[in-house]
Amino acid sequence: MNFRAIKYLTPLPVIIAALFAFRETGWVCFIPLIYAWICVPILELIIPPNHQNMQAIEEDLAKDNPWYDWVLYTMVAAHGFALIVFLRHINEPGLTTMDLIGRIGSMGLLCGTFGINIGHELGHRHNRWEQRLAKFSLLTSLYTHFFIEHNKGHHKHVATPQDPSSARLGEALYAFWPRTMLYTWMGAWKIAGDESKKKNGAVVHWKNEMIQLQCLQLLWILGIQWAFGWKAVLYYGIAAVIGMLLLETVNYIEHYGLQRKPTTAGQYERAMPHHSWNSNHIMGRLLLFELSRHSDHHYLASRKYQILRHHDTAPQMPTGYPGMMILSLCPPLWFRMMNDRAEAVNKRSN
Repeated sequence: MNFRAIKYLTPLPVIIAALFAFRETGWVCFIPLIYAWICVPILELIIPPNHQNMQAIEEDLAKDNPWYDWVLYTMVAAHGFALIVFLRHINEPGLTTMDLIGRIGSMGLLCGTFGINIGHELGHRHNRWEQRLAKFSLLTSLYTHFFIEHNKGHHKHVATPQDPSSARLGEALYAFWPRTMLYTWMGAWKIAGDESKKKNGAVVHWKNEMIQLQCLQLLWILGIQWAFGWKAVLYYGIAAVIGMLLLETVNYIEHYGLQRKPTTAGQYERAMPHHSWNSNHIMGRLLLFELSRHSDHHYLASRKYQILRHHDTAPQMPTGYPGMMILSLCPPLWFRMMNDRAEAVNKRSN
C-alpha cells in the first residue's frame, strides 16, 4: 500500500476513539466529538488548502489501485463493529445523562461520517458487491432510500428547483432539514415506483427496490430490539437521526444558493463544477474521503474518491466542510458569509 492510500486510513482513529467512548464514562465519551467539531475546524483554519491534482499517469495508477477500495471496506467493517459495541454497552446501569449524550453523539458522528458517507461513495460503484456494502452502510444509519434518490434524483436535478437536496438562496438550515428529508424520501418512492411499473408491470411489487429497502430496515430494527432491547433501539434511533442531519447539513452547504440555467422547457444546462461548493482543506478531505471535492464529483459522478480533482472554476468555501457545517447552524452568520458569494457565482455563470 502506498502513502496516497494509507492517508485515507487517518479517519480510523475516530472509530477507535468511539470504541473507548462506548465503554467509558465522563469526558472520554466526547473525544470523537471534540476531534470532529473542535480540533478539525481549528486545524483547517491553520493548514492552507491543497489545490494540487494528480498527474495523468498518477491518476491512472490510483484509479485501478485496489488498496483505495480496501480502505473503504475496512471502514465499513470497523463502523459495523463499532455499532455492535455501542448497542452492547448503551444499556449499562449507572450511566449519567452526559454519558448518554456523549455516547449517542459519537455514534451519530459515525453514522454520518462512515455510514452514510461511505455508503454514498460505494453507491456510485457499478460492482454489485460494492453496492451491497453501500446499502449495508446506509442501513446502519436507517437511510437506505438515499441509495435510490441520490443516484437517480439528486444527480439529475442538482442545483435546480426540482432537487430537494439543493438549498435555496436565503433558506435557513432549519427550514432545509424537514424539506429535504421529506421530499427525498418521497422522491425515492416515486423513482422506485416508476421503475417497478416499467420492469414489473406494477408499482406495488416485491421487486420494488424501495419496498425491499424499507422492509429490510424494519427487520434490522426488530433484530436490534430482539438482541439488545427497546431502550437500545431508542438510543440508536437518536444516533441515526444525528447521522441523517449531518448528511443533510453537508447537502445544505454543498449547493447552497447555486443555480443551473434553464435551457428548454423543463430542462437545464449540464451540472458543471461551478454548481457545487468545493473545499480543498486537507483535514475535511481525509475525514470525508474527498467528499469536499464535490464539484468534480457532480461533474463526473463515476470518478472514485481518490482521483477527484480541483477545478479552477469551482467556487471555494472559506474553510473546510466541518467548519462550514458549524457556521450553517447560525443562519445570520451563514447568510452574511455565503449569500454574496453565491450571487457572484450565479452572475458569473450567466
